[in-house]
This record gives sequence, C-alpha cells and structure tokens, in this order.
Amino acid sequence: MKKILILYPHFPPSNLAGVHRPRLFAQHLPAFGWEPVILTVHENYYEEAPDWNLVKLLPPNLRIEKVNAFAITKPRLIGDIGLRALWQLYKRAKQLIKTEGFDFLYIPIPSFYCALLGRMLHRKTGIKYGIDYIDPWVHDFPGSNKLFSRHWWSKKLAGLLEPIAIKEASLITGVAEGYYTAVLERNPHLKQQAVFGAMPYGGEEADHLVLKTLQLKPYLFTKESGVFKLVYAGAMLPKAYTVLEAVFRSLAGIEIDKSKIQFHFIGTGKTPDDPEGYNIKALAGRYGLWQTIVYEYPRRIPYLDVLVHLQEADGIFIMGSTEPHYTPSKSYQGILSGKPILALLHAQSTAVEVLKNSNAAHVLHFNGEADLKYIENNFRAALNAYLNWSANFNSSQVNKEAFHPYSAKAVTGKLAALLDAVVDKET
Repeated sequence: MKKILILYPHFPPSNLAGVHRPRLFAQHLPAFGWEPVILTVHENYYEEAPDWNLVKLLPPNLRIEKVNAFAITKPRLIGDIGLRALWQLYKRAKQLIKTEGFDFLYIPIPSFYCALLGRMLHRKTGIKYGIDYIDPWVHDFPGSNKLFSRHWWSKKLAGLLEPIAIKEASLITGVAEGYYTAVLERNPHLKQQAVFGAMPYGGEEADHLVLKTLQLKPYLFTKESGVFKLVYAGAMLPKAYTVLEAVFRSLAGIEIDKSKIQFHFIGTGKTPDDPEGYNIKALAGRYGLWQTIVYEYPRRIPYLDVLVHLQEADGIFIMGSTEPHYTPSKSYQGILSGKPILALLHAQSTAVEVLKNSNAAHVLHFNGEADLKYIENNFRAALNAYLNWSANFNSSQVNKEAFHPYSAKAVTGKLAALLDAVVDKET
C-alpha cells in the first residue's frame, strides 16, 4: 500500500464539523490502496467539549498520532489550534516522513495556518503535498471590506499566506469546485503544476446504523401530535442570514395559533459551547416567530446526537447561502436520515441535483442576493407544497442508487484516484 499522512489538528473526540472530512477519508482509503495515518492535536488542547461517542465511529486499526499544543492564554490572544500547535505538528510530521516513507502529505483546511506546513515539509523532506479546501481561505465575508477592521486584516493576512502555502502544492481539492477556482485564478502556475478535483462531503450510512446500538435519546425536543417539526442542524454561514430573513418575512404572515409547523435550529450559535450564544433568536423575534414557529438551540451538540434528533424530527430543513459554491454537507445526512427534506439552495449548488435525484427532497432554488424577494414571495407556497408531498413520503422511495456517487466510499475513491495521479506523475 501507498502511505498518506493526513495532517488535521482536530479529530475525534473533537465535535467540530470539519473532523468528518478526514475521518471518512481515513475510513475508506485502504479500500483504494492507501494506508492513512492521522496527525492531529491531543484533545486536552481543544476548546470544544469532547464527543467520545464519535470515537466509536473510527476504524479500529486506524493509526492516530497526537501532539501537544501551546495553551490558550488569558486574555485569549491566540485561539486557533493550528497556530498553537504549528511547531509541534511540524516537528512530528518531519520525523514521521523521514523515518516511515510516506508517499503523500494531505492537509485539509481550516485551520488555514496548517497549510503552511505543506510547503515547509516539502522543502525539508521532498514529500509531495496537497491542500483540501473544506472552506475557502481568501474570500469576502461580512466585515472584511471595512477598512482596518479585524475581518479586513484577516482577509489581508489570508491573501499574503495562501500563495506561500500552495506555491509548491501537487494537489488542490475542495468540497466543491467553487472552493478552489479562485485559488487557481490567483495562482495560475498551479494549473500546470498540480492535479485538482472536487469531492463533496460524503454520506456514511454506517453512522446512522450505529444509533441502534448506542440507544441515544433526543433531549432538545420530542414528537408532538399535530405538529410537524423540521430540523436545521449545523452552523449558519455569514451569507445565509439574508436568505433566512427572507424566509422569516415569508413566514411572518402565518397565523400563529393555527400553525402546525415548527423550525428547530440546532448548533447555530456564535460559539460551539455557549448555550446562550443565540444567532437566530433576535431575527425570529423581529418577525414574531420566536418560540411559536422558530426555536433555536445555539450550542453545538455531538454528531450522533444530531442524527438522533434528525430521526425524531418529522422533516429536515436545509438552507444554503447566496454563495453559489456552497454545498451543505447536511444534505447527505438528510438523505440518509430517511426523512423528507425541504431544501432552499442556490441554483448552482451541487446539492440541488443530488437532492432532486434522490427523490428525498422538495427543493426551492434561487440565484443569489437578487432573488431574496423571490424567496420571500414563494417560500410559504413551497412549504405548503412540501407538507402535502411529505404526507405521502416513505423512506423506501429514496433513490439510493442516485446517492451512491456521493457516499463517503465513492467520494474517497475520487480522492484516491487523484492521489494516484499525483504520485505517479513524473517530478
């Protein structure tokens, strides 16, 4: 087997969403001729609460190397785990590469600082390296255009560091093509030098099957006769709030006392562990929807607990942002949950086709900021159509064959093919 070192500072028992990308790659890479080793930071240095049930999803023979990190100071000057452990990750990675003959170094980001290790280790050891864009690095986001603001400086720093990190990369990948298209435009030499490709977050059916053995129970809400409960689970992107407000404007005219629909937002808070870090409460209150139609549980809950609440819900709500490249990984969780999905997505999101072909979703799509009024005018009608459709929904109607290319194993197969092309390519 060829050997790949996957360097990612968060890994189970971390409950951050990004851990599932390297977790699922590591699970399936051996089936395609690659032996993975994970290099990460010890959980004692994480800020988020650990999720030990998540560890139960790891392959029993997966090798995980852990390093220490510098502690968080008070006041909190440096929080990013990749920056706090940059030196320790570098030292251990260099030792592993020099002594064990790895064929490739793969670094999913964020943490964006870890991308710098690819070039550093390539210079010291000659190993080929690749960067996987779970999120874009250099991009506009709310506040980044305000001169000398914190977000402005963050974008400036990203613009300085990214070309340094990727200058000698052999592989550029991303959750969707839009995540790295601008990278290639800014760094045209990569088009000749590197292999690149897109692999979405893959869905893992085995994760849902584990629920039956753990006997986990929902605790945020339970089924209620006569009330249809939809769940949105996961963080809110900055450019999703204008979409959400258009939804709330559409819902504002519903007669509350006659409403039989509820939206439950889980893990949408300002920080992972703050139960009072509401992001949606004030917006819902502005339109008279708070705790009548809209409920929010800001704190991030463990991954398997999320799946339990998806099972308890009557339906799944998936909402994208005004950015066309955004492809919600929760789309695949929703399909595997066996529940009817109501999706509101940018027309160019790859999730639109996936959800439509699965027969598991009713999809309303739009075209960016210009269509916010369209969402406001049409969401309630789409919701009513969804409720009528879901009344006859049966999980047996889900087209799992259409979903197969988006399974975690199939997605990992795409990565393996790219890795093979890179290591077989003449230097």
